[in-house]
Amino acid sequence: MLDIFTVAFFGHREINDPFKIEERLEEEIYRLLGEKEYVDFLVGRNGEFDQFASSAVLRVRKRYRDDNSSLILVLPYPKADYLNNVEYYEEYYSEIEISHVASVAHPKAAIQIRNREMVDRADLILCCIEREKGGAWQTVQYAIKQEKTVINIADNEQI
Repeated sequence: MLDIFTVAFFGHREINDPFKIEERLEEEIYRLLGEKEYVDFLVGRNGEFDQFASSAVLRVRKRYRDDNSSLILVLPYPKADYLNNVEYYEEYYSEIEISHVASVAHPKAAIQIRNREMVDRADLILCCIEREKGGAWQTVQYAIKQEKTVINIADNEQI
């Protein structure tokens, strides 16, 4: 039976030092692909960090190996951009999931509900937290309470 290790990405909408963050993301992804039998990378699409994480996964998979991982987009509800560009999304991501629980919740709560579902599924949280406020910070606090392993690549420390 395949041993699947799940990683969820969370970070602020805007990143201060994108080059440093992308480099650290690539290092972690490279390490995970080398150490784990199979890795599911869960990502949203709500800001710069999510885009950096997705791009880093795809770059490392292309350069190193792409036979033991998948990049899964987890949406809180079917967003217009997704609905208008389904083919693009299906080419970019290995899979696309829409959270049922989040999709029927109030839109202001949907992203946090989706984030908690991602945390609950994950073995590891890779985050980029540069300030103690916002949805990403709240999600990481939830992950810590759930006793998940959290690595903040903004300061390269395990929380």
